[in-house]
Amino acid sequence: MNKYELALVVSAKIEDDARAAVVAKAQDYVTRAGGVVSEVEEWGKKKLAYEIQKQSEGFYYFIQFEANADAPAYIEQRVRIMDNVLRFLCVRKDEA
Repeated sequence: MNKYELALVVSAKIEDDARAAVVAKAQDYVTRAGGVVSEVEEWGKKKLAYEIQKQSEGFYYFIQFEANADAPAYIEQRVRIMDNVLRFLCVRKDEA
């Protein structure tokens, strides 16, 4: 199994419980893909470099997980169509 990191930028216009539900749903996609979530980092509200969907701020989350090589494609396919996710990126972490 490889180590991955899923970065999410979630809309700052939604309530705290709705934002938590978005992150929980992303974690659920990881487990459905056969992955194991090891850590979820919340960086809080940050100013975006440029406006996305007429928003200048977003909440940043980083989900660390281990999964097989086909899991990132499955996760990205589902996160791409999630409401309130402004941007996302799934990267493989080096074994350093």
